[in-house]
Amino acid sequence: MDNITALGGDVYEIDTRMAGFSGITAGYLILGDRPCLVETGTSTSAPVVRDALTSLGVGPRDLATVVVTHIHLDHAGGVGDIAGFYPEAEIVVHEKGARHLADPSRLMASARMVWGDRMDTLFGELAPTEASRIRALGDTGAIDLGNGRTLSSHYSPGHAKHHVGLIDSGTGDLYVGDAAGVYLPQTGDLRPATPPPDFDLRTALDSIALFQALGPQRLLFSHYGPVTDVQETLERSAEELRVWVDLTRQAHSEGMDLDHAVAMVRDRTRERYAALKADDATAEQFELLSGAPSNVAGIMHWLDRVQP
Repeated sequence: MDNITALGGDVYEIDTRMAGFSGITAGYLILGDRPCLVETGTSTSAPVVRDALTSLGVGPRDLATVVVTHIHLDHAGGVGDIAGFYPEAEIVVHEKGARHLADPSRLMASARMVWGDRMDTLFGELAPTEASRIRALGDTGAIDLGNGRTLSSHYSPGHAKHHVGLIDSGTGDLYVGDAAGVYLPQTGDLRPATPPPDFDLRTALDSIALFQALGPQRLLFSHYGPVTDVQETLERSAEELRVWVDLTRQAHSEGMDLDHAVAMVRDRTRERYAALKADDATAEQFELLSGAPSNVAGIMHWLDRVQP
């Protein structure tokens, strides 16, 4: 299948074809004695992910674990559907996200407020998962991949208060979710992901520092793909956060409303990203992955809390 890429170490990247696009959201299958899916993608992507797993030889009773870095719908929207396809799989999530997977009604209501009519095409509906199948993680935890190989979870808020990073003892791969921003492989661009309501600069920078301290061999971005230039990429990730926060803080202190702040930040950061000078499709993809309105809104929301 053309949406599966072997990354070595029994790790397979699966393009979930979010909303019909390529290269927006990746799920990862770690094959082995106890196959583990990291990120499900959206609800509408669940059949795509199932077909990829089937083609890799993982049948309905074979998947041992499903783990999500956080419960935003592009990462975990498919959990309920995937749990239905794979009745033996344990669903693993940080404790701050667990209740929303069991009862998604509040999460869906707030997502609908943000996305409106685009909700159904972008994400679909997160189906509930039986609470008995969900394992809630604290600040750290371990997932058994079989044969002495483990996936260790590390609490990494800042982007979201229910976010974890996951490091594979077998490969040194670190699944960064959205805590290190979004990466565009076509251009090598990296941009922050700072949506409301949870963004917090200090904790976001602390999470990046934690990722550096874990000493990973490779970063696996949910958006999008593997990066081997680990330290340089994490430094860039922290720098991006500071740049966007500094510019938004300036707009905030000048009393700009959200639309004017977005326009200013977009204008001042444009030169940083090759994607925005590329063809329209690449620029549109980058904007969908990490939209300036969402990023600036998240930073403004945080500034209202810390310096009203």
